[in-house]
Amino acid sequence: MEITGAIFDMDGTLVDSLMGWDILWKKFGVQYKNDASFRPDDRTEKAIRTLPLKDAMLLVHETCEIGDSGEALLENANRVMAQFYREDVELKSGVKEFLEHCLTCGIKMCVASATAPELLEIVMEKFDMDRYFPKIFSCSEIGKGKEEPDIFVMAHEYLGTPKESTWIFEDSITALETAIKAGYHTVGIYDKYNFNPDKVAKVVAEYIGEGDSFASLIPKIKSVPDAEK
Repeated sequence: MEITGAIFDMDGTLVDSLMGWDILWKKFGVQYKNDASFRPDDRTEKAIRTLPLKDAMLLVHETCEIGDSGEALLENANRVMAQFYREDVELKSGVKEFLEHCLTCGIKMCVASATAPELLEIVMEKFDMDRYFPKIFSCSEIGKGKEEPDIFVMAHEYLGTPKESTWIFEDSITALETAIKAGYHTVGIYDKYNFNPDKVAKVVAEYIGEGDSFASLIPKIKSVPDAEK
């Protein structure tokens, strides 16, 4: 892996947090349906994973017919998810070791995430990640989800690294397919709570599989001379 720039997703990639959706659906089900087994259909749930949370809650309101409005669901979701992030979310295996190695190698890094900015702030503070990521890009601030390449393009422009040595780290098949179509190298990350993990493994250049650690990529990183960065 010749790498001068790295763009990381947050949920399901750097942090083990996708089970938060299960928690949210259960709470929504109890509150709105009197049914703890509630969850959106697969098509809706897959779509919301790469959308800004505001848009995701509007989609849930419209398709599942719960809550007074998308805004009301958003307010509720923000409370539930903030508590979950503060109390339960942890880094995935080997993340700190890998980020430290990238920092030592002079690799430029940033975050491009569909996660709400206030939740990203909780993660950044909780794990002291400002030292790795001087800039965070959020779909909610850009106004587009990862079915479009805009967030990756903006993050890449910020890094200013050659495209051929800029890598995108993602767990979502939708986001990965977008990144690949936009011409980026990709690393896929397995997450048991995600959709189509087998497909993820097939489309990416590098893959962190079930039971593997981010640290497994360290021996694969090839130093790039300063003149080429």
